[in-house]
Amino acid sequence: MAFELPENLHPDAGPCAWMLGTWRGNGHGDYPTIDKFEFGQELIFTHDGRPFFHYFARSWIIDPESGEKVRDAALETGFLRFRPGGDVEWVMTHSTGIVEVWYGKAEGGKLDLATDAVGRTETAKEYTAGKRLYGNVEGDLLYAFDMAAMGQSLQPHLWARLQRATQ
Repeated sequence: MAFELPENLHPDAGPCAWMLGTWRGNGHGDYPTIDKFEFGQELIFTHDGRPFFHYFARSWIIDPESGEKVRDAALETGFLRFRPGGDVEWVMTHSTGIVEVWYGKAEGGKLDLATDAVGRTETAKEYTAGKRLYGNVEGDLLYAFDMAAMGQSLQPHLWARLQRATQ
């Protein structure tokens, strides 16, 4: 599907303009402390002309055999903030009681980020660091999320391929 740059896009947001809109697809999850799983996901990136995008994501666990939804899973929201030269800050919060500050770089259809700070409520699971990579591959949004949590070192946790939604 063709993507058109919005007229009021802030110039600093240009390296991530391809992410604007709604994306849907499926992914996989794995980590030493949990069973492997498959999930469906929707990401929404919106903007109003200022140098940031609003981000909202929701996911649900799917049955690997039927592809049917089993239960709701993660929710996260935040602001992807742009600085000159492709530098990016991302402030993100999760329904699980975790908040994060990410820093990274956007260029060439790729966004590479790492956590700078992680905060959590007393009921949230232990999580200490993350790394996210988003890429525009053949018009799809591919991403990978590595995490350090529950006493484990930074390692792959989630990966998915999402397509731009037609609404």
